[in-house]
Amino acid sequence: QVQFVESGGDLVQPGGSLRLSCTASGIIFSIYTMGWYRQAPGKQRELVAAITNGGLRNYADSVKGRFTISRDNAKNTVYLQMNSLKPEDTAVYYCGATIKLNNFWGQGTQVTVSS
Repeated sequence: QVQFVESGGDLVQPGGSLRLSCTASGIIFSIYTMGWYRQAPGKQRELVAAITNGGLRNYADSVKGRFTISRDNAKNTVYLQMNSLKPEDTAVYYCGATIKLNNFWGQGTQVTVSS
């Protein structure tokens, strides 16, 4: 079955950095666009960044210039490097993909930005 496992979330001070990882199983990882999403308390889940199977990237305006998405197809893993973190980046971060018209996400990893 399709499974995504995220890791790397933590408590970090404003201005700090984190690197999230997500490892996939049960799919041919290299052919799918992968995305990082986040959901803050009381808010809808939003797309933060995505990377196609060809390496094309797109970002939400709120994270452009601060976050970088990358992938390693040999490891079935997608990464999110987050720099210059702000309190408003606090959320549960999920990786996911749309596979045969169905959306799949992992269990999420908590990122808290606070002094």
